[in-house]
Amino acid sequence: MCGSIAGALALSLPLTCRQDPRCLAGYLAAYNLGRITSYTIAGALGGLIGSALSGAPVAPGVHDLFRILATGVVIAVGLYLTGWVPQLRQMDRLGGPLWRRIEPIGRKLLPVRSLPHAFLFGTLWGWLPCGLVYYALVLTLSSANSMQGALFMLLFGLGTLPAVAGIGSATGWLVGLARHPYSRRAAGLLLVAAGVLGLFWGEGIL
Repeated sequence: MCGSIAGALALSLPLTCRQDPRCLAGYLAAYNLGRITSYTIAGALGGLIGSALSGAPVAPGVHDLFRILATGVVIAVGLYLTGWVPQLRQMDRLGGPLWRRIEPIGRKLLPVRSLPHAFLFGTLWGWLPCGLVYYALVLTLSSANSMQGALFMLLFGLGTLPAVAGIGSATGWLVGLARHPYSRRAAGLLLVAAGVLGLFWGEGIL
């Protein structure tokens, strides 16, 4: 979904900008910087909530519960990528109410004609309903603090950067590879294996 938006935003730029690699790269960088900024803020909030709950005297075992939940989420992400459990795609709908409030603001920023506008649009884009982002946010609940949660989502955002930016640039072949069924299944199986190992080790993922 994010890749499709990146492609649409790139195509909405003036032809002169799309034909200039430096101009196009600047806008794509601004879009993605805004998106990853929102991910980082959300991760900090997730880490803050998780650390606050785990430190509450009425719930001394909450942190361990979050760690078990986190490993379960990693397995769910893996199954999501393989496509073998289509029901997991329903996660995309959870952010619908929030996105209905944010989307009209994003429309006011279109067409994007400056780098600051591109960054602002990217920050709104970061709250777009996306199952994979929600799964990653659940993982931040097992963070020790808000900084760790923010760092995790920052790294998550950077990890999505090649595929998302590739839609709107000359590296689109990378996106094709990422969307190939065998590539997605291989990545999904690796995540499932990581989650299972995390459960056996009892230390979680974070």
